[in-house]
Amino acid sequence: MTTPSRFPEPYGHSSGANLADILERVLDKGVVIAGDIRINLLDIELLTVKLRLIVASVDKAKEMGIDWWESDPALSSRARRDELTRENAELRERLARLQELEPGHVPKEAP
Repeated sequence: MTTPSRFPEPYGHSSGANLADILERVLDKGVVIAGDIRINLLDIELLTVKLRLIVASVDKAKEMGIDWWESDPALSSRARRDELTRENAELRERLARLQELEPGHVPKEAP
């Protein structure tokens, strides 16, 4: 007769499948973890840290209206290209204004 063990099974082949299932469910549904940390001294608030963590797949995040990475130049090549295009246009405008202020500058005639 065998008695059930009081200790959990060591991590092995079967737990890998369970972990994959859990990860798939989490990414499919999404998980939100929120919390606040406050440090007080004699009823005086010294520090407040608000933590918000969302774990979800990209598709699920977009469904929820979260897509900040698409407009972050550090994470998106399209956003970086758009930022460079905008910066280039601003610099061209500044250069044109500076050239107009140059002494002896003859303004170009409009075609």
